Amino acid sequence: MRIGLAADNGEWHRRRLLGALRACGIEPVLFSLADVAMVTGGGEPLRIPGFEGELPDGVLLRTISGGTFEATTLRLGVLHALVATGVVVWNDPRAIERCVDKSMTSLLIARAGLPTPDTFVVSSREAAVDIVRREAKPGVPLVLKPLFGSQGEGLRLIGIPDDLPQLEEVARVYYLQRFVRRNVEGWRDYRVFVCDGRVVAAMAREGDGWITNVHQGGRPSPWRMPEEAADLALRAAQAVDVSYCGVDLIEDDRGRFLLLEVNSMPSWSGLQSIVDVDISEAVVRAFLKAVYAAHRPAMVAVS
Repeated sequence: MRIGLAADNGEWHRRRLLGALRACGIEPVLFSLADVAMVTGGGEPLRIPGFEGELPDGVLLRTISGGTFEATTLRLGVLHALVATGVVVWNDPRAIERCVDKSMTSLLIARAGLPTPDTFVVSSREAAVDIVRREAKPGVPLVLKPLFGSQGEGLRLIGIPDDLPQLEEVARVYYLQRFVRRNVEGWRDYRVFVCDGRVVAAMAREGDGWITNVHQGGRPSPWRMPEEAADLALRAAQAVDVSYCGVDLIEDDRGRFLLLEVNSMPSWSGLQSIVDVDISEAVVRAFLKAVYAAHRPAMVAVS
């Protein structure tokens, strides 16, 4: 199989995925989406470094390099073009777009009838002010999140309208979510890693403040996951139709699990540090199974 590995952000994840692929007898082509060109006038227009004018059978995607809106659009366009020709791409660009856009994730979760904190997405400061006046209560603020943010960056608590930033600071979109309090001391939520329709691993995340992401200082700890939480994570992955993901959960003051986010490009170094299962191996084996299933007739014919 001709496999591409696009994992130019993060040495740890690239090394683990590369090792898992080699353990399966695959020597992948390492490349960056930023180096893919489109050239018309003869042959395949997509020019992927290392494939000499051909296309891979599958591409395992770890991250999409940061950049301008135009650069990101181009890289997603490359992924869409690969999928259109039958290349297996994990994660599929449609799933990435659903998950990167928190408003679309919230919409799909709500349509699936899954429990999640009340969420409000508006494009004017006046509308956001009305929401804060109506929904925020003393001691129970709203959480303002960047629409395209990750790893707990840019989160703010909004208690009164004056706490709202100006439109330009939030890229002209206010994504507000009800703050979830728990009837216990400390700060704690949960990450569940789902791959190919099954739960691979899970952890609790504890912090000294309300932002518990590992990249923001949160501490991963073992968690005996209840069946209710596992089922909710699986249904969330199904709702956004993603092959592998990190699902974030939290408990409310009644002990009920609520969905916070679905991350289609999750990190798992923190989770790997407290579990025995090899998460990279699980992702690689499921991905290769999908590639083989998609290309089996051609591979059998060649052999």
